[in-house]
Amino acid sequence: MPILKPFSRQEFSDMKTSLARVLFAVAMLFWLLPLAAQSDELWVKPGPDGRMHVQLYFFWSATCPHCLEARPFIEAMPASRPWLTLHSLELTRHPEHTRQYEKMAAQLGQEAASVPALLFCGEMHVGWHNAETTGAEMLRRLDACHAGALAGNAAPTSNLVAEKLSVPILGEVNLQHFSLPLLTIAIAGLDAFNPCAFFVLLFLLSLLVHQKSKKRMLAIGGIFVLFSGLMYFAFMAAWLSLFQLLGNLAWVTLAAGVLAVFVGAVNIKDFFAFEKGLSLSIPESRKPDIYRRARAIISADNLPAMVIATIFLAIAANFYELLCTAGFPMVYTRLLTLSGVSPAGRYIYLGLYNLIYVIPLVLIVLAFVRSMGARKLTEREGRLLKLLSGAMMLELGVLLLAAPERLNNLPVAFGLLGVAVALTWIAAQLTKGKNA
Repeated sequence: MPILKPFSRQEFSDMKTSLARVLFAVAMLFWLLPLAAQSDELWVKPGPDGRMHVQLYFFWSATCPHCLEARPFIEAMPASRPWLTLHSLELTRHPEHTRQYEKMAAQLGQEAASVPALLFCGEMHVGWHNAETTGAEMLRRLDACHAGALAGNAAPTSNLVAEKLSVPILGEVNLQHFSLPLLTIAIAGLDAFNPCAFFVLLFLLSLLVHQKSKKRMLAIGGIFVLFSGLMYFAFMAAWLSLFQLLGNLAWVTLAAGVLAVFVGAVNIKDFFAFEKGLSLSIPESRKPDIYRRARAIISADNLPAMVIATIFLAIAANFYELLCTAGFPMVYTRLLTLSGVSPAGRYIYLGLYNLIYVIPLVLIVLAFVRSMGARKLTEREGRLLKLLSGAMMLELGVLLLAAPERLNNLPVAFGLLGVAVALTWIAAQLTKGKNA
């Protein structure tokens, strides 16, 4: 009979290490197996009838017109396909659905940036055209997913598909975002007629006229417009960051709507009682500082000093103009966060908005350079600009409160613009020949 030798200390230590590794491997196996099963059940799992049911996750927003158009078709899918289990998840009223969307998209290596979104069998489909195109394609993919599940092959494919259309010159355009550039032009075009910005620029250019140098006027005016645009972009980016942080919560849209109605009402009041009582204009107490900074540009000894003084004037003037300009940037950036545009795309739209915003300022500079004549904004012109922006702001605010999903509807948006322009034209005719 062999004699059993006791383990040495080193052998006992090695055995403990090996045993620990084996136990760790077994524990990991038991931990990973349920996760794998859970991942499979996310897309396909047995239903009440004992058959395999495909799980369809429909993420949508009550403020998204494409979602509202897609919703009846998608929610009717289970009627023709009993093996389909639909999870209809609205985001704006249910923050937990937003978190679920972000988590599921991340599992597929995607970003939860747009709605409507359909997730099934490891695929993520974003956007909606119509039932004949997008709807038919989704049904085809769901049928293929179900067939794969019956065959025991329902592995995730981690695909992302966005509905696109080929447009001449522009190339492929995401249909969900196609109307947004036109809406950007409409809102930015209105915002561009900003009496506060006009006041500062006209005063500066009127001082430069006395120097009788077109090149200097063009350089200083151009620098002022450039830095005004950059400051405005930074201001709008701050609004956008705030709304992105708060997410698609309904109360955020409600608060933006209330503030827009308030700003619009105050601006309309300014048409009838200009700068009396509460007014969203450059405060009289701040105008002497603007005058001082503008005169410092004229008295500068050399061009570099004039350029630096102009930059500081543009920065200071834009801070003073915040009350004048708060409304449209707030409404527009909230619209961006509700539209489903990707985070990077939102900043491209901000760039487009600000490009349009500075166009009237550029035209003013060019007109001054050409004529070398002094000009200032009259009280009547300021009141009419206040009425135009106030009417549009009031309409946008009411729409944010009552039907935010309509903001992406171009006929509605341009209808609001038409009403605001018509009211301002009528007011201009009634006040013709009057300066106050």
